Amino acid sequence: MVEVLAERGATDVALLDMRGLTIIADYFVVCTAGSTVQMRAIRDALDREPVPPSASHPKFEGEVTDGWLLADFGGVVVHVFAPDARAYYRLDELWSDAPVVARLQ
Repeated sequence: MVEVLAERGATDVALLDMRGLTIIADYFVVCTAGSTVQMRAIRDALDREPVPPSASHPKFEGEVTDGWLLADFGGVVVHVFAPDARAYYRLDELWSDAPVVARLQ
């Protein structure tokens, strides 16, 4: 997931290990997209990405025009934010107890 986001130009990509903190998912991936066009490209790439046998085809919430998009792969949930939405929701701070597995600026 992190590679797919990086290939589409997402910035400030953080992979958080959520195990032991929530039953929602094992991992959160949080990133920023600079425009609705970029967010749409990320959504399309996530939709086409082959999923491992233990994952499911993503279920999407939100719209690219909302400034926030969620892709739920089962054990991994990807949050794609516009810059202002990421600053508003501050998921990195909300889940600051989660170990950071990887971070790409």
